[in-house]
Amino acid sequence: MVQLAPAAAMDEVTFRSDTVLSDVHLYTPNHRHLMVRLNSVGQPVFLSQFKLLWSQDSWTDSGAKSGDHREIHTKEPPPAETSSTGSPPGSDHAQEEDDVVGEEAQGSPHDIIRIEHTMATPLEDVGKQVWRGALLLADYILFRQDLFRGCTALELGAGTGLASIIAATMARTVYCTDVGADLLAMCQRNIALNSHLAAAGGGVVKVKELDWLKDDLCTDPEVPFSWSQEEISDLYDHATILFAAEVFYDDDLTDAVFKTLSRLAHRLKNACTAILSVEKRLNFTLRHLDVTCEAYDHFRSCLRALERLRDGNLRFVVEPVEASFPQLLLYERIRQLELWKIVAEPVT
Repeated sequence: MVQLAPAAAMDEVTFRSDTVLSDVHLYTPNHRHLMVRLNSVGQPVFLSQFKLLWSQDSWTDSGAKSGDHREIHTKEPPPAETSSTGSPPGSDHAQEEDDVVGEEAQGSPHDIIRIEHTMATPLEDVGKQVWRGALLLADYILFRQDLFRGCTALELGAGTGLASIIAATMARTVYCTDVGADLLAMCQRNIALNSHLAAAGGGVVKVKELDWLKDDLCTDPEVPFSWSQEEISDLYDHATILFAAEVFYDDDLTDAVFKTLSRLAHRLKNACTAILSVEKRLNFTLRHLDVTCEAYDHFRSCLRALERLRDGNLRFVVEPVEASFPQLLLYERIRQLELWKIVAEPVT
């Protein structure tokens, strides 16, 4: 089992001027974090430690011989109980000394993930937080190792880079993309902090700028995190997996994400699969004086429009992913968390 200790707490954020986001705090065993610095806009940056607890009998011979890269159990753990404080009780596997960032971690360094993140931000900086949907996506990546092993993948709106780091333990190359120099620098820092995990599986993570509002990838060498022509060729020639988590909170950005997905799918040489994680948030809006889920409804309408899209070259097959796969990270897997799979395949 993979133990998360601790993760970033998700603070209440207002997504629209007339919308109050309901309580979406991430439940963790504790909320101890180490503040390490202030970022370029004066926000406190925290470092949280994620401990990976692998079962000894789940190792495979091939995994043990290839850089300590281990297979995971697929046995469904029992549902987490919640204490009176709203946090799941501690696991028997969790060790108190492992919860404190900065102390010497016990066991192999391949069992530790360290993530820098913020705790509460304005809307434009929500990517600097760790969101529950990213943990669901990471669970799925760990479960579907067959889908990710040896592939070239691209994450849209990677934020802190957590899902890309998990994917890189199996993938050959992961392009970890977002926008904003400060956010991408944080993401690059997290990739560096966890480079041992990708190296154990032979994977490479490349942090790159990808703006959903632009048709082309930035190739200006003067721009930080721009693309080289070799990287663009590698992406279009080899990528088979696209994934994104918690990027569907604004209708205009959601439209841009789907436009980007379609554009990439048409440029890739191979058929591709996109995995999208979304949380259906119920918000009270002053405009309706009622509880609605407008951002989620718009996301679903974009899925339907993509499925109806016919251009003579590709068709998009959309289906929900049942969240019955094992929960390997410690968080509250609420029913509002959803995964959707989109398969882009040539029209025959």
